Amino acid sequence: MVIDHVSRGALLSSTLPDARGRFGEFGGRYVPEGLMAALLELEQTYALARADAQFRDELHELLRTRVGRPTLLHQVPRFAELLAVTGVRVYLKREDMTHTGAHKINNALGQGLLAKRMGKTRIIAETGAGQHGVAVATVCAMLGMTCVIYMGAHDMHRQASNVMRMTLLGAEVRPVETGSRRLKEAISESVRDWVSNLDTTHYLFGTSAGPAPYPLIVRDLQTVIGRETRLQILKSEGRLPDYLVACVGGGSNAIGLFHPFIDEPDVRLIGVEAAGLGVETGVHAATLSAGSPGEMDGAYSYLLQDDDGQVTPTHSIAAGLDYPGVGPELSYLKDIGRVTYRTATDAVALRGMHALTRTEGIIPALESAHAVGYVLELAERGDLPADSIVVLGLSGRGEKDLAIAAERPAG
Repeated sequence: MVIDHVSRGALLSSTLPDARGRFGEFGGRYVPEGLMAALLELEQTYALARADAQFRDELHELLRTRVGRPTLLHQVPRFAELLAVTGVRVYLKREDMTHTGAHKINNALGQGLLAKRMGKTRIIAETGAGQHGVAVATVCAMLGMTCVIYMGAHDMHRQASNVMRMTLLGAEVRPVETGSRRLKEAISESVRDWVSNLDTTHYLFGTSAGPAPYPLIVRDLQTVIGRETRLQILKSEGRLPDYLVACVGGGSNAIGLFHPFIDEPDVRLIGVEAAGLGVETGVHAATLSAGSPGEMDGAYSYLLQDDDGQVTPTHSIAAGLDYPGVGPELSYLKDIGRVTYRTATDAVALRGMHALTRTEGIIPALESAHAVGYVLELAERGDLPADSIVVLGLSGRGEKDLAIAAERPAG
């Protein structure tokens, strides 16, 4: 009952972002003039909805009845045995158990209700791994709205099952053939569509990046993950965890888990980025670990760029992490030292996937598996203290990645 109350309660307040949509020096709105009115409309609509008990109650009820919240937080003792560290307890926050199979539905549902509130009839979205696209298509089916999803052609090939799910749900999936044919290009095509259809269309952005007010909206809608986790771990352990570990691409899963613990200095927050073939090879997507501040996709944040400020190609075995940017709040938390960022290669992620699957019968998405594999390495290096409590954010389930995993067996 307490968890129901926290899910329904007022969305988290914060001194950041400021009135300009900035987290310290990061964030803002770097967009064409034609988009400013739409962003201000969204900002004003969200400010009213955020304070509206009726909006929160409707969102809570749909999260409970349609999404399956609260999701489980439970120990994985056989996986913990692999760490070979005395007294360590590992918990999973099971966003893979939501309807549609990932945390993306939390944000999609909230923004879908905002779109209805603004009188929009058409939703567009970008997707990388396809989980955001599936969530948006699901919400559009629930709310009776037209749905168009932009997806890089490269990602459509490696996430074919999610393309089928989106199509079955009634969405039009438009392949993007430009550039690297990945998530960045899908975002660019979505923005072009939005500029041309502002009167009828809401752009349901999928991660905690982009121009203000998206980083605030997505963060608030995803903090249900961390708020539930906080209550659940206190009930199970009587204290807060020592470590929260989550994968980081654009950052919605990580900020959703981390934000309710920001003011708890004894809880170490670790974001795990995609090192691809190794950061030293240059073939990776480790934006916060190897990037530098700059402007991309409408905001000032860390990104992967060359000496001339051109965005550089990325690689990750996990399509949802294969992005050269990151949200401005996670960038700010890096610079003030509140969140520690580490990396995991493709091989480490696959190892994590196989380890969790074979010890606990839980198949994580390759995105989440980066965090799982990192914890294995943390223990092996001797950097995980005895009797620690570790909470792993399991952002999604791995059915979408079975073909990729089959090509790269364990060992």
